[in-house]
Amino acid sequence: MELEKGVQRWAVDISEWNPSPHYFSFAMSFLPQHEHSSITRFFKIEDRKRALVSRLLQYAVVHQVLGIPYNEIVIRRTAEGKPYLECDKPNLELPNFNFNASHHGDFVAIASEPICLVGLDVVAQTIPEKESVEDFIQSFSSYFSRLEWFNIYNAGSSRQILSEFYRYWSVKEAFVKAIGEGVGYKLDTVEFHHKNWENIVVKADGKELKDWRFWLLELGKDHVASIARCHPTFATTSYKRTLKQTQCNDEECNMGLNLPNASFIFRKVEDLLPSNEAGRVPPCLSQIGAAIKD
Repeated sequence: MELEKGVQRWAVDISEWNPSPHYFSFAMSFLPQHEHSSITRFFKIEDRKRALVSRLLQYAVVHQVLGIPYNEIVIRRTAEGKPYLECDKPNLELPNFNFNASHHGDFVAIASEPICLVGLDVVAQTIPEKESVEDFIQSFSSYFSRLEWFNIYNAGSSRQILSEFYRYWSVKEAFVKAIGEGVGYKLDTVEFHHKNWENIVVKADGKELKDWRFWLLELGKDHVASIARCHPTFATTSYKRTLKQTQCNDEECNMGLNLPNASFIFRKVEDLLPSNEAGRVPPCLSQIGAAIKD
């Protein structure tokens, strides 16, 4: 089914990728020049790796699903920072093809959808080093409802409390990222209900929101990923302008909402580069190599 081709879930474990400055430059050279500063602005190599792989994932998923050559892919961002594909000739089978990337800890991931909007959030369940779990999560109290706080604090041991906190945080972030909102969104206004993190339902100001689907998945190594899928009408104004089809009939909407959720495919960085390019040294390599060294 053509629509299912638009449902992609990829992840890269960057802890297993330790490129030389030369190879890092080689990989970055496949991205447009305007993307480079968003990578080189970071001082730490781990942050640069996350930024680079995040961009490579976006170009690679567009190339694989839509067949657009790398050098013809144009990715822009809304005022809130939501990435989107700028395309004059949309794919009629995948009218709203969109994607969302996320990274935290060891993993960088991407999710895409053909009709509905998609939000993705990856969280490493890091144990705080200089404060207790209770003190750590208390600093985020304004982001959760009373019910959510009750569920978090009654999850069990300190480790279980922390894990439950990260799960709620991740699914809230996926919600916000799906609609294209920025960091100022009031997370406490959306409340999540679930049964062992299945059949997840969201309420806004006490009212259940229809036309939403959520999944919370274990990536491994104490990392979780939340995926949100929703009707295009939920998009923010700036994000809605980037979509080709903001209105759909009931049949189209239900088809998009009820597409099977795909499992994550774990990729290597080499998988994200254009095929048959492993031995090529791009002409621009010598120009950008110095910018990548620590």
